[in-house]
Amino acid sequence: MPRISVIVLNWNGRAHLERCLGSLQAQTCPDFEVVVVDNGSTDGSPELVVQRFPAMRLIRQATNLGFAAGSNAGVQATSSELVATLNNDAWAEPAWLAELVQALERRPQVGACASKMLLASRPGTLDSAGIIADRAGITWNRRSGEPDTGQSAAPTEVFGACAGAALYRRAMLEDVGLFGEDFFCYLEDADLAWRARLRGWRCLYVPTAVVHHAHSATGREGSAFKNRLLGRNKVWLIARNYPAPQVWLYLPAIIAYDATTVAYHLLARRDVSPLQGRVAGLRRLPRALSQRKDIQARRTVSWPELATHLSPLPNPLQVLRAHRGLPRG
Repeated sequence: MPRISVIVLNWNGRAHLERCLGSLQAQTCPDFEVVVVDNGSTDGSPELVVQRFPAMRLIRQATNLGFAAGSNAGVQATSSELVATLNNDAWAEPAWLAELVQALERRPQVGACASKMLLASRPGTLDSAGIIADRAGITWNRRSGEPDTGQSAAPTEVFGACAGAALYRRAMLEDVGLFGEDFFCYLEDADLAWRARLRGWRCLYVPTAVVHHAHSATGREGSAFKNRLLGRNKVWLIARNYPAPQVWLYLPAIIAYDATTVAYHLLARRDVSPLQGRVAGLRRLPRALSQRKDIQARRTVSWPELATHLSPLPNPLQVLRAHRGLPRG
């Protein structure tokens, strides 16, 4: 049985898939398998895997299950000690997996490791250096859009890992659960990071584990589809994970920051999709609150300890600039 399983979730990603899987063939890390979960692609992606990468396992889904359920299917089809996820629109440098494994195996309380993700469209520019969460419930990619100036190569603790290129300890996944399938896609990795933090698991950013990412090549940054799901899933993310009574203390700030984001899209972009997403999230709030009971009942970390991993409230303009700085489809 391989010690590591790398899960690549694919939906009509043939244009990027060959480079992604080719980079996994070139990994220096021993003892791993690659599992491609195809979510009902119609662009010839499964045939590409069979013809060009016959040693890799292919799991075909009849329909598009989304990132969360599709990735979960890959995890459930394996039994390895460690599980990595890699976006089909990303390709890894040869030492990527080995660097993640080395950082994780030395620290038993670390449940996940985040990669250095560089924007493929902007060489030398960071896409993600782990996930940040703040006290207003906002989560985003740490250092997104900043130049990669070659800071310290030592692993650094972060709130969570972007699932576009991450390594997870199966023991952690068995403890806190897999990706929340209600999310479909977007923020499912932030939700997993919250649940891991609530159970006392740590996450490290490993700057020597490098991938290049064609940001949102599938979902398209700024699209109505993505904005709706981000808006909906943010409601569920907070409802499920933010501890009480602190959630009531910060609720005015949560609402104010969220209203600023919605107003920006309505007024500056004439885009109603973020508002539509939040309305959809509120309509299914009872389900999220039911899930919250189980999540919070299993929490082992106190608020003071959790708060040390939450960032201060950001300047609202900083949040808007972060969104404007991403490449759009």
